[in-house]
Amino acid sequence: MSSSALRKIIKARFLLSTETNLVRGVVCQYSQEAPVETVQDVKNRLIEVMGIQRSYKPLQLSRSHLLEYLPKNQDELPVRKMKDSFSSVVIPLSTDITLQEKYVTFLGHVRLGRLMEDMDIFAAWVAHKHILNPRKPAGQPTPYVIVTVLVDQIDFTDITPKHDGDIRLSGHVSWVGKSSIEVTVWLEQLLHGSWQKLTRAVFLMAARNSILSGPAIVNLLEPETEEEKEIFRGGELRKKRRVKVQQESLFKMTPDVNEQRLIHDLFLKTIDLHRMSFHKRILPPRSLWMEDAQLSNIVFSHPEDRNMHNKVFGGFLMRQALELSWTAGYLYSKFRPRLCHISDISFHKPVDVGSLLRMNSLVTYTECNYVQITVYAEVFDPRGGQQNTTNVFHYTYEMPEEVPQIIPKSYQEAMMYLDGRRHFQHVMGLSDDTHSSTAT
Repeated sequence: MSSSALRKIIKARFLLSTETNLVRGVVCQYSQEAPVETVQDVKNRLIEVMGIQRSYKPLQLSRSHLLEYLPKNQDELPVRKMKDSFSSVVIPLSTDITLQEKYVTFLGHVRLGRLMEDMDIFAAWVAHKHILNPRKPAGQPTPYVIVTVLVDQIDFTDITPKHDGDIRLSGHVSWVGKSSIEVTVWLEQLLHGSWQKLTRAVFLMAARNSILSGPAIVNLLEPETEEEKEIFRGGELRKKRRVKVQQESLFKMTPDVNEQRLIHDLFLKTIDLHRMSFHKRILPPRSLWMEDAQLSNIVFSHPEDRNMHNKVFGGFLMRQALELSWTAGYLYSKFRPRLCHISDISFHKPVDVGSLLRMNSLVTYTECNYVQITVYAEVFDPRGGQQNTTNVFHYTYEMPEEVPQIIPKSYQEAMMYLDGRRHFQHVMGLSDDTHSSTAT
């Protein structure tokens, strides 16, 4: 498939998506009712709701006394509407010069990693707004802790955000389970007098009890209008897809027949068929071994990178991973990459403040002028040498010209190649959801 054909598919898929336009319509409807706040206001309000200390202390105050305020079942909680959780905040880049310095890139654009941080904390705030707990006495901190489980998918438009224009984050709860809360976030920037859409993201949050020892039950969500019912059905479909993806993970099932044939054809390209020997591998023209398309760094986390629970802030991890993946794409293609999609960011384990975090990025799949990059975040123990994977990130970048084909050399790399290919085909709308996401 040609590069232009791929571009047309994804542009139509994002801009004309029924659910995407429904969400934006709901956002516009609710935004007229909400006062304007900043992202910093949200951070301050979260601190108040959680009842935590503003200054860093390695040992936090006990929150075990709040457990008695948690409901035993959903019947104890009032049903909530989508408009109950709606919130809209602004990043005032047009007036705050100090803030501009944190967000601006060397090209005068906005650092997308910074926006990921803001979206993550904003999604947590929206989830807290959804929860209404009559058991909690007035003046007491919330007995809930909201954590990010995964980022389902983030699609970006062609608009490049400017460092000196206000950016608005809007969102509301779009689906609820027993202790799971899906939050849809919309990002827009004020350009030429009107709000232009930049991206739309879906966050899956989990409600935990005050000591993080188990799940906490949350309010049911009741959609009112036909538009809200369609949005809610989208959340149900995403839940089913996630279950199916886990069942068909490459960790659990062998690749299908077409994938096996694809890997074998790639292998045949790397041997000399005239010599009839498997001993020596040959790199085809305009190709690169996957093992030579890796980039890694070590991140030491400080207290300023913490969340409300004294763990490393998920948004910080997303920013670090995104900027590493962008650099890896730059080195691979020799062009400045344009981020098209982020898919299936998973949070497996919390990361303690002070941890040594090793991030490994590698190009896992290429097609035409697109590059699929996977980043693995691992907590590294320098004494024992052990590494535990805490997060996995998947990015799709577009380049101005066709890029070299990535070639796996080992079976392990072949599985990463198929993993990247599945993600790429899903976000580009090139396949059904059979292999839409993978082993994470």
